[in-house]
Amino acid sequence: MKKTRHAKIIEIIQKYDVQTQEELAGRLKNAGFSVTQATVSRDIRELELSKVAAAGGGQKYAVMKQEDGQLGDKYIRVLKDAFSDAAVAQNLLVVKTVSGMAMAVAAALDAMRFSEIVGSIAGDDTIFIAARTGEEARGLMEKIRSLI
Repeated sequence: MKKTRHAKIIEIIQKYDVQTQEELAGRLKNAGFSVTQATVSRDIRELELSKVAAAGGGQKYAVMKQEDGQLGDKYIRVLKDAFSDAAVAQNLLVVKTVSGMAMAVAAALDAMRFSEIVGSIAGDDTIFIAARTGEEARGLMEKIRSLI
């Protein structure tokens, strides 16, 4: 049932600009799935969905997971569209983004699996990325800048 629901979620977000969990839950219910908000929230996390800029403003859910492990154009596009600035503070890389896009950029960076990244925390327009050393943080900043 879960795999079928996950497939339907991907189908829905590829067909519609779904902006909220409530909207996604409603579309799933219309498709015959009985879901709660907690189930939808868990599915979003498991599918590694992120919010990205939607045409005409606003944000929508998008699939950020890539199976082949290569840097995808979509991740680089997210970086190019949302990246604003970056600075190193010891072993932390602080990335500034367009308002509302930090989570999408963090998800893209996670999907790229940079070895320097130990972990990250995203807010609305700021991401704190922990690296092991200051040197790794500076190297990561240069890698990101070279992509955009």
